[in-house]
Amino acid sequence: MTEQSRPVAIVTGAAGGIGLEIARELVRDHRVIGIARRDAPELEALGAELWRTDLTDYAAVGALLAGEPSIDLLVHNAAIAPRYSVAEATPEQWREVLEIDTVAPAVITSLALPALRAAAGTVVFIGSGASRNPVAGSAVYAAAKHALLGIANTLRVEEHPNGIRVTTVAPGPTDTPMARKGDGAGYDPSTRIDPRSVARAVRLAADATDDAHIPDIIVRPRAETPR
Repeated sequence: MTEQSRPVAIVTGAAGGIGLEIARELVRDHRVIGIARRDAPELEALGAELWRTDLTDYAAVGALLAGEPSIDLLVHNAAIAPRYSVAEATPEQWREVLEIDTVAPAVITSLALPALRAAAGTVVFIGSGASRNPVAGSAVYAAAKHALLGIANTLRVEEHPNGIRVTTVAPGPTDTPMARKGDGAGYDPSTRIDPRSVARAVRLAADATDDAHIPDIIVRPRAETPR
């Protein structure tokens, strides 16, 4: 298979953590393009391409997408997960989290739809267990992931006539640099999912046969943590 004949996969937030593992899983048989706002030497070492841009610069992202006439897989992984309660979150904090975690995936999907339709492609949203199980002190992130799930479910219905499949992969607590930073000294990786397990869930959605559609994949750690 030549590079030009490979299916195209675009992964946001691919510089590290879950996004890097998704790219590592897909690069075996896809032309992988990672979108990140910082340098990503590990990503590029895999043989993937890097579009270095801010996800919320929609004009820049749109211009890059315009160069791809066909997109087989779009994975929305980029997100931030600060811990704000309803009582403490400021309007600015609400806007920042919702812009990155909810608005950006929706807008970028809209920009990519012509290329996704051309390939009868698949959109994968990396959701969260927070969209299904409440976690005290994390209202803003939970709200963003609830909204993302609503977008995914509606997009699935809207784009079914165009052959596009839509999957939400909802990981529970996962061992990522973001999680390690957030939990500090009390961090216990034994209670977390390996990011490679999330990447394999994305692979399952990407490789679904033509007769099948996988709407939701929930990935939970074997060692469930009381909330």
